[in-house]
Amino acid sequence: MSNLRRTKILLSTLFPTSILFLILLFSNPHFKNSKSKSPKIHFQNHIQKQVLETAHWACQDTLHKSLCLSTLATFPNLASKTLPQIISSTVSHTVTEVKASSSNCTSIKKQFNKKLSSLQQWPLDDCLELLDNTIDELNSAISDLSPNKKLNSNLYYHLKALLSAAMTNQYTCLDGFSANGTAPRSSNMGIVKSEIEGRINTISQHVSNALVMLKKIPGAQKYEYSETMKSEMFPDFGPAKKGFPTWVSSKDRRLLQSSTNETKYDLVVAKDGTGNFTTISEAVAVAPNSSATRFVIYIKAGAYFENVEVVKKKTNLMFLGDGIGNTIVKASRNVVDGWTTFRSATVAVVGDGFIAKGITFENGAGPSKHQAVALRSGADFSAFYKCSFVGYQDTLYVHSLRQFYRECDVYGTVDFIFGNAAVVLENCNLYARKPNEKQKNIFTAQGREDPNQNTGISILNCKVTAGSDLIPVKSNFTTYLGRPWKEYSRTVYLKSYIDDLVDPAGWLEWNGSFALSTLYYGEYLNRGPGSNTSARVTWPGYRVINSSVEASQFTVGGFIQGGDWLNSTNIPYFLGLTS
Repeated sequence: MSNLRRTKILLSTLFPTSILFLILLFSNPHFKNSKSKSPKIHFQNHIQKQVLETAHWACQDTLHKSLCLSTLATFPNLASKTLPQIISSTVSHTVTEVKASSSNCTSIKKQFNKKLSSLQQWPLDDCLELLDNTIDELNSAISDLSPNKKLNSNLYYHLKALLSAAMTNQYTCLDGFSANGTAPRSSNMGIVKSEIEGRINTISQHVSNALVMLKKIPGAQKYEYSETMKSEMFPDFGPAKKGFPTWVSSKDRRLLQSSTNETKYDLVVAKDGTGNFTTISEAVAVAPNSSATRFVIYIKAGAYFENVEVVKKKTNLMFLGDGIGNTIVKASRNVVDGWTTFRSATVAVVGDGFIAKGITFENGAGPSKHQAVALRSGADFSAFYKCSFVGYQDTLYVHSLRQFYRECDVYGTVDFIFGNAAVVLENCNLYARKPNEKQKNIFTAQGREDPNQNTGISILNCKVTAGSDLIPVKSNFTTYLGRPWKEYSRTVYLKSYIDDLVDPAGWLEWNGSFALSTLYYGEYLNRGPGSNTSARVTWPGYRVINSSVEASQFTVGGFIQGGDWLNSTNIPYFLGLTS
């Protein structure tokens, strides 16, 4: 076959960039006399080089580079893909892995059906729910990465929130197999965990890699922090308007600020039978699925002894009560009795856009039952106004995504505000209660696992003090602002009143030197007898914040994109460090 005919065949089978390469190749005067490899081999080598260069560039700085490179190598036409397309392909690949992991959990559950009690099966059920949520979050990310969507601050922060939550779900799944975060709950459950954790960890690593690649999208760097500050900052919670994150709309803000008798309800729950239902769960069940508009459930004064779950399809629900201490939702699930921490919640909220006003959420298990959650929120753009959360250990589980709490009361003992959401508590009262003998009180335990997640706990203009039961005996117990549950734990106290119950060291180790150099703990312009920082811990990750620019990154405006969603809730808020 002649060289000319061979060239025509190649030109007819290769795409335009290949044609350009061949034209350049044949224009080389040394080609005809060369004894080198055929044009097709040259071209293949050239393409392989491009693929390698693209993969190495995209995977640069990822924490799991080998996995990143091996995954990208499976994508067709990698060298011709844009970075958003590469990230989208990575996330799509991860969705496939999540589905396989879910099938694996289902198979294991059937296999161990006779070996595990009904309570021991809860960790697998948790994993199945969390994996389903992960699929939804990753598919939303894929949609956001579509070519017809232009990158802006809202889209960028939304992508970071979705990917951060997807990663959090995997760690929550594995945590459920341990009684205290490390020790297996039973030998059978230890075996089950070993069967699933490889796949679960791989999913987390894929998402971590996607978060790193996200920063390289053209234009993304202007939404990140400067090189000198980004290792110390929460990713932006977002702008705010009139004291609320902007994701609370003006309509929702008016709704929350109006009196109960001025509000139009869609359903009424009443213990005395004067409403549509006598239980909250019944009302939630008939609320519309995937609602794009606000659906209000008015819960009249009374004590409702039930566990309530607002699942993912129940979007834009509002619980409206008759005030703290008047409308009470109470249950007592706990870890000692066999529940996972995740499943122990009296009220669990996953449906996006959830808001609540004037309700007490309580777990009455007591201090001896260890982890016992009053409220768990994994609902994006969730907001709570004039509510109280009452428990002992692990009272308020700010699990994932973006959340806002205004003028709320939180009571507890050990790690009683914990989780891995991007959350701001503003103008709230945090009360340490009397714990068991030899226990310590710790206000927060933030669970950020990866340095690229947009998560952390920001406590702004709050009161940090002792509850009525602790006041007479507070000298018998030590109390701390927080401790690092996970390696990249991040918590800040800004312009808050800190009472004298807080130990001069301020913060407590979790286990030896774990996370002390990777955490971010900060304090800014706090006041009160417990706010003196002269004897605080000297960990590499702790700092006294002296810059208002740095502190502003943790506000409603700077941390949770509050101006985009809080306007709809009628919850008052302020954007920055002051009203």
